[in-house]
Formats: sequence, C-alpha cells, structure tokens
Amino acid sequence: MCGITGWLSYDQNLEHQREVLQKMTETMALRGPDAHGLWIDGPAAVGHCRLSVIDLEGGRQPMVEKLDSQKDVAVITYSGEVYNFKELREELKAEGYHFNTSSDTEVVLKAYVAWGEDFVYKLNGMFAFAIWDVRTQEMILIRDRLGIKPLYYYRTHDGVIFGSEPKAILANPLVPRRVTAQGLRGILQMVRVPGYAVFAGMREVMPGEIVRINRQGIVNRHYWRLEARKHEDNLEDTIKNTRALLDDILARQIIADVPLCSLLSGGLDSSIITSLASKKLLESGKGNINSFSVDFIDHGAEFVSDDIRGTRDAPFVKDLAEHVHTNHRDVVLDSRELAGPVLRTKVIHAMDMAIVNGDMYPSLYCLFEEVKRHSTVALSGEGADEIFGGYKWFHDEDAVSGKGYPWMNLSSRKFFEGKSLLKRDLLEKLDLENFIKKDYERALSEVPILPGESVENHRMRQIVYLHVTRFLCILLDRKDRMSMAVGLEVRVPFLDHRLVEYVYNIPWDMKTFDGREKSILRAAGRDLLPNSIVERVKCPYPSTQDPAYEIELRAALAKIMEDEKAPVRPLLDDKAVKETLAREVGVSSLPYDRIAMDLVVYLNSWLVDYNVTLDLDEREN
Repeated sequence: MCGITGWLSYDQNLEHQREVLQKMTETMALRGPDAHGLWIDGPAAVGHCRLSVIDLEGGRQPMVEKLDSQKDVAVITYSGEVYNFKELREELKAEGYHFNTSSDTEVVLKAYVAWGEDFVYKLNGMFAFAIWDVRTQEMILIRDRLGIKPLYYYRTHDGVIFGSEPKAILANPLVPRRVTAQGLRGILQMVRVPGYAVFAGMREVMPGEIVRINRQGIVNRHYWRLEARKHEDNLEDTIKNTRALLDDILARQIIADVPLCSLLSGGLDSSIITSLASKKLLESGKGNINSFSVDFIDHGAEFVSDDIRGTRDAPFVKDLAEHVHTNHRDVVLDSRELAGPVLRTKVIHAMDMAIVNGDMYPSLYCLFEEVKRHSTVALSGEGADEIFGGYKWFHDEDAVSGKGYPWMNLSSRKFFEGKSLLKRDLLEKLDLENFIKKDYERALSEVPILPGESVENHRMRQIVYLHVTRFLCILLDRKDRMSMAVGLEVRVPFLDHRLVEYVYNIPWDMKTFDGREKSILRAAGRDLLPNSIVERVKCPYPSTQDPAYEIELRAALAKIMEDEKAPVRPLLDDKAVKETLAREVGVSSLPYDRIAMDLVVYLNSWLVDYNVTLDLDEREN
C-alpha cells in the first residue's frame, strides 16, 4: 500500500518543477514510509511513496515498461493490492511477456500495455493508480470498484494534478486552499456525494471510474456499477455460495510478505474474517493469526447501553479469541488523550478536513498505531453491514419508508449530526435539507431496476445501493486515512466485488430468512463462531463514554471562545455555545451535544492548520 501523486502539464517541461514535485511526493511519506521515487519526462511527472507488502525488493516505483529497444512505453505509480495478480501474470506470460519482479505492480503495468485500459475489468482488488502512456501522451487515473483506495485530481488549464490525498495536490502552488459552501456541506453531512472533494476545484476519482487526460481535455468513464440481476439460487445454495466466495477471498487476501493480523470487535463480521483467516493460515502451515481490539480506560464511568450501542465489545472479543486461539491484544485507550490537541492535529493532517464524530477518528488512529508495531497488514470487517443489511435502520419501518437516507430517518439520527452550535443564518445559507434531498433523488435515479421485482425488494435494493454509494465511502475513507497515516495496510474482504455483486442481488426476504439482520452471513459463518457471537446483535465501532473526553473537549471549546480571532468564531451561535458549556458534564438538553463540540473544535483547528479560505459562494471556481 502506498501514496501516489503526479502532475501533467502539456505547456511546460516539468523537469523545471522538480522541487514542487518532490514536495508533493513527500506529503505522501506516511502512506509509504519504506521508499520514495519520482519520474519526470517532459510534460508528465509521477511520484510514489511505498509501503512494502509484496516483493519487498523488486516492487519499487514509479515502474517503467520498456520496448526491446529500451524506449519507455508506459510508467505507473500504483497504490493497492491486486489479489489475482498471480493468475494474470501467467496469462501475460502465455502471451510472451517476461517479468523482472514478483510484484503485482509489474503485472498491472504489463496488463495495461498488453490489453489497454479495459484490462481493469480483469483486476480483483483494492487499488488507485495513474499510468502515463508515453506512446499516446495520455494519463489515465483508475480507482477500484468500491472506492477502497482514494484518488483525487485538480484540473489545470493545461492538464491535471493528482494524488492519493488532497494534501499532495495542495502542495502544488497552483492549487488554492479554498472551500465553498459545497465543501462545507460535505463536512457537515453524513452523506458523501460521489466525485466531490472538500476543496474547491478538486474532484475525487469515483469508485469504478477511469479518468483519461489528454491535450483535448478530460474524459470520465465508469467501468463498473452495481447491476440488478435475477437471483436464481435457493436458500441453501445461496448460503453455500456465500461461504465459498468468502473462502476464496480470504485465501487470496492473507497473502503478504509481511506480518498480517485482524481487527476484532467481537461482532459477526470481524469474527468471521478472523476465524476464516486463522483457518486458512493454519491449513497452510503458518502460525495462527494475531488479532487486535480496542477499548477505553474508564475514569469513573461504566458502560451504559443506548439506542446506538447495546453491548460493549470486550466479552465477545474474548469469546472469539479463545474459540480460535488467536494471538490477541487488547488496545486500551485513555479518553483524555483522544480529545487532546496532539491527536487532533494528527487526525486533521491525515484527513485533510474537519470531522464529525470526533472520538472515533483518534481512537482508530491510536488502535492502528499500536497494530503497526506488530503487523503491516490488517484484515477488517468493513462493508458487511452495507451489503448484508446489518444496520438497525435496515429493519426500522419508519427509516426504510421515509423520504431520505435511512440512517438519517431514525430518532437516533442526532448521532450523525453536530450542527447545533452553528449560526442559524449559516445553516439557512447552506440549505442542507435541500442539498440532501437533491442528492437523495439523484441517488435513487441511479439504482438499477429488475423487471418484475416486488415493491419491497426494490426498496431494499435502493437502501443497499444508498449505503454502498453514499455511506460506506465515509467509513472506508476514515479507515484508509487513519491506517495509512501510521503506515498500516487494511484489507476489507467483504468488499471483493464478486461478493458485493452476488449479495446485492439476493432478495430481501432471503437476506432476512431467520427474522434477523445479516441472516445469510450468519448462516454462512455459523460453524466458525461461538454461539455468543452468532446470537449477538449488531453493535457499531465503539465510542468512549468516559466523561474525561468531554472535559477535555469543553476546555478546548472554551479556549476558542476566548479567542476573538479564532477562524471558526464567525460560524458559531455564541449563545448556544455558552449554554452548552454551562451545563454539567454529561448532562444535556440536546442529544449528542458532544458531537457538536467535536465539530467546532476540529473545524477551528483545520481552518488554522490548513490556512483555509472559506468562501461560501456557490461557485466552485
């Protein structure tokens, strides 16, 4: 896993911009701490920072493919893993290609040279890369089908600037640090509009998209979208096929030339991944898997169940670790540190933006920081809830039938909000309700239709589609940024596109055949798990309930209110802030006040650290 960046400028020789390109590449150093590289040829330049996972010596980048005459044909800067690269290498060898390394990077590059941009249909994995075709003088940017790995670009008058993260693009002096109303909406809402980035003029390569840049301009093409297909398998075969897919996926994704582990929450998803990975490793004669979980030190507070989290993870983590005999470590965090300025700065510089639900980001960062001390690759259960129907709102009639995103239709929707401390006229100007309404209608128009499908199945198809395209991407971005900020690669087996395509088309009544959430997945993995986890109800990633976190947060907010020059002050409702600070810790007349405080503190730090110009004009450029 790596960080990539580059610049295409048809009107100049970028050799004269080497210093700028070096700075752009260096911003990706945390994503790729093991090696750095820069390739420049006339109008094109690509940079790379490498996290070595496969072929530690041979996979250096940028990587160049040459003709027999030693003339460059194409160069790649690549981030990710292609899990079927061994099969593709054999296919290319049969066509006469020779390999100098055992890396998947060389396979991807030669596959492009051999088969053109449609080679992407053959790839199974998570990836984001750029290829400069020396022959056609074109740059192509490609991102994996589910958007597991990030890739951004900024169009210039004579080309494009791109990078794994906005920071690489912002390191180029041509790119302003300007944020419009559209960008601020993207921060405030728990919905990701595909293709948009927070900074004005910047775009995100969409999941399953190819962006081709040449002298005539930019052409965007989707090579993958979810499709509606009739599900022909009966219940028994559906369970068997789901399990067979998971078996094959895990066999591919445990391959690494560095230490591998799993992230274990004691929930159904991570427990199945951990158990299957353990089984595969032991069958191959390797040692059992290492597993890691996260918990919090209590400073006078005990866990209390609420409408989001019904149980704490620790007892279930213990059950699975003992059942599978993993080499397990609990990572126990101090909530006071999670709210502190040091971690806040690290999170902001990893995300390049302010965040909502603040404590989840620094806690994930600290978890990954500890995991990295022992492993370089981790397996995670991300994506199962979205495709199998695991979230509470999938099974809430009001949430499903409501006119809007289902995770925002519940009484617990405040969990995803943090706007109560912002000025009312600011919120009116942003018109968030209309913004969400328009994107929701756009999203529904994208959902594929299956002729003859029942009304219920079509609605649940819509719900799954909304999660995959507007919700999952937020979680993937959080996990990618927090893990790559410490040089850890996280793999997500449930987002193998073959499994996603198969499960997407399972009828809803079959997905809930036992009257519960994730029925198919539970049945497919039942033999791998202790009964306590089979019966456990979905519980999301843990958030600290320790009052020590809120105390630290309040102190940071009070400090902002003492500083008249704090850049976030013009956005705040001073009265609402003072009322919040006057309430006792843990006592609130408004649900989830802590999230509102988190947002303000992170927003102010981001505006300062990134020297952001807020321009709430609707124009992007």
